[in-house]
Amino acid sequence: MEECKMRLEDKLYLNGYKIDEIGGSHLHIKDPDVCKTCELKQCLYICACKVYELDENTDKIVINYDACVECGTCRIACDNIDWKYPRGGFGIAYKFG
Repeated sequence: MEECKMRLEDKLYLNGYKIDEIGGSHLHIKDPDVCKTCELKQCLYICACKVYELDENTDKIVINYDACVECGTCRIACDNIDWKYPRGGFGIAYKFG
């Protein structure tokens, strides 16, 4: 029997996300200067959804909050991330539970 292998990106695509146009992102970098001196930049590696990316032109962390599955791992890994749940009715919507 052939094993079905599904990439993480394909699985994440099954989720929906309702963007909060008024309230904005539920993720924020507290102090961007801290990120510039951070050697590990663990936010780039800890998030399975690749919410955090380094813009090499500006050397700043870019947050793609609409990919967030709200697991909270990033706030544990980095004290410089301000993380809260989105306002009611917004955020991740799991299609299969």
